[in-house]
Amino acid sequence: MNAPLPDVPEVRVVGLPQLTQGFDLVERLDLSMHLKVHGPLEPLTGELLAQLAENISLRGRGGAGFPFGKKLRAVAKASIRRGVRPVVVINGSEGEPACRKDTVLLNRAPHLILDGALLAAEALGARTLVVAVTRNSTEISMRAALAERGLSDRRGQQLRARVIRTPERMVSGEASSVIRAANGGPALPPGRRERAAESGVGGAPTLLSNAETYAQLAIGARIGARRYGHTGLDAEPGTVMLTVSGGVARPMVVEVPTGVPLRYVLQLAGAPPLPQGVLTGGYHGNWIDSVAAHDAVVSRESLAAVGGSLGAGAILPIGPETCPLGEALRVANWLAAETAGQCGPCKLGLPAAAGGLSDVLNGGGPAALEALREVTQAVRGRGACKHPDGSARFFMSTLSAFTDDLAAHVLDGGCGRETTGVLPLPGPGYQSAEESIPSGEKLAVDWTLCQGHGLCADIVPELIRLGPDGYPALADASVPMHLRGRAQRAVRRCPALALRIEQPAPQRPARQGGPAALPSGGGRKALGSGR
Repeated sequence: MNAPLPDVPEVRVVGLPQLTQGFDLVERLDLSMHLKVHGPLEPLTGELLAQLAENISLRGRGGAGFPFGKKLRAVAKASIRRGVRPVVVINGSEGEPACRKDTVLLNRAPHLILDGALLAAEALGARTLVVAVTRNSTEISMRAALAERGLSDRRGQQLRARVIRTPERMVSGEASSVIRAANGGPALPPGRRERAAESGVGGAPTLLSNAETYAQLAIGARIGARRYGHTGLDAEPGTVMLTVSGGVARPMVVEVPTGVPLRYVLQLAGAPPLPQGVLTGGYHGNWIDSVAAHDAVVSRESLAAVGGSLGAGAILPIGPETCPLGEALRVANWLAAETAGQCGPCKLGLPAAAGGLSDVLNGGGPAALEALREVTQAVRGRGACKHPDGSARFFMSTLSAFTDDLAAHVLDGGCGRETTGVLPLPGPGYQSAEESIPSGEKLAVDWTLCQGHGLCADIVPELIRLGPDGYPALADASVPMHLRGRAQRAVRRCPALALRIEQPAPQRPARQGGPAALPSGGGRKALGSGR
């Protein structure tokens, strides 16, 4: 089975680089190298910046594709109407295991992202900048980039800038989750939908956009709308960052002009000549067949015309050797586990849908298939966030794209192929594998007291999740230092006093002339020993 994607996979470019300019010179463009490669950037007024965004048809690159100029104007109007300084947020939370393009930019071109965000902050008169990241490498890179510019969260600065860490989860990258995390809460959707442009971080109007979006804005501001439009399609000018993985020889992030044939991008990564399916837009996206993949070009409009989706820029082909429904089941189980557990369609519906797909694969017959269709339809449009809708889209697309395989499983007991696991998913214990400075402490539950209230999972979801029975499941890992405060808060908030933090057991020195002494506990390994 494929290993999880590295933080920074191979990076390629088709045509002339824009976002990836300078990547052939250094691994990371610090401020000095960034200015040598891209040159200085002059500030723009709010109106000119909004016009630029509209002239280059800039849309959000995080999946939703909302027009950036329209969002910028909405924040400006709300700020003026309320008399409140707005906040600018860079959403670098990339919790989907098939996406790495934002991580690549955050790690290798952090100042290009900051350029776009600071342009917007100055145009809006913002005094606060928040950068949300999910990984250790991106946190280190963005903290260093802020320091290189002399930006920090100290009082008295004209612009206060800070980096927040969100867990590597699907729901953590949603705008409402990032805002909730920036406000000091858990990185989970709040359950009510509120426009960030009206009320976001600290209740202020908030401009929140994806990391690539700000980088594209910085490119457009430097070269101008006319030159920007010389690359790519007239209706969708510029380049796009894609993460290509799945059944390919060389997983990579590639910068490609819009309008380039999708088949060329697949060939570049070493995809099968005739894939039985290509998942476009990531795990909230849609499958297309090999004919559609051959005909489509890289653009929102072209992919949508063949039933696909550009989404967050993830492209995942699978070859003929694996069972596509088995691949989909692996993803379905992961999607079900990613639920925030805050609404019925997500907490109950997605596990039921994953179980229904498993029943279909294991010989449940037409009744199992009909039950799967019903539960998937019931999930759509009823969730507190977009995760149920995106997951339902993946389920429905799977059933529509692989009808022959579906018939083989429903009528004949299977397609005869194994599931090779080519679609990337986090490795075992990925929540506990997050790189950070370990505290040595571990969370523990006294099961004689626990009543399944679930407050602990809301406070520190990176370390605690609720199981199917509603009781907490703890990560078997040391509490990272950056989560220590929230872990202590979870302990204090437990109504039944069942949660506690255990200190690491001291290691006894080895005795002279004999075997090392066992830790206390009759041979049980010491807490935090990592063995």
